[in-house]
Amino acid sequence: MTKIFLTSDQHFFHKNIINYCNRPFNSVQEMNEVMINKWNEVVGDNDIVIHLGDFAFGNRAKEIRDKLNGIIILIRGNHDRYVKQEDGFIMVEDKIIMGNLILTHRPLQDIPEGFINVFGHIHHNKAWSGECVCVEQTDYKPIELNNIKFRDYRSYTQSPWC
Repeated sequence: MTKIFLTSDQHFFHKNIINYCNRPFNSVQEMNEVMINKWNEVVGDNDIVIHLGDFAFGNRAKEIRDKLNGIIILIRGNHDRYVKQEDGFIMVEDKIIMGNLILTHRPLQDIPEGFINVFGHIHHNKAWSGECVCVEQTDYKPIELNNIKFRDYRSYTQSPWC
């Protein structure tokens, strides 16, 4: 049975992200290898991964894509300017709406009533509203959509940092 996973902000090949986000890796090579292995441990060949942006640094996305299981739908993030459909992705420029979920790279400021924003971009920071699926918050692997624990957002106000 096909599963759907969400993830964001791997930043494959981005050396500075290790320090910026206090990632537990000693090198880019180690970071890339660990995240590839963790991805392939949970994602099967026929599973769908909706990636919420910032896949790889520079123009090396295909190099990593060829090592990953699954069909990848990529919502282009601010660091994905060199990623192309020919690299093995289904490309989306803005957002995907699935039921009451709005999937985006950056957190939305205005979320329509009854909807939940699922996003990346903020890395290790905590979200005031919505659900962040950055790898720093999901043990550096994609998380199955059915396993996301959505909070009750009726008591939250919009985040001032969006």
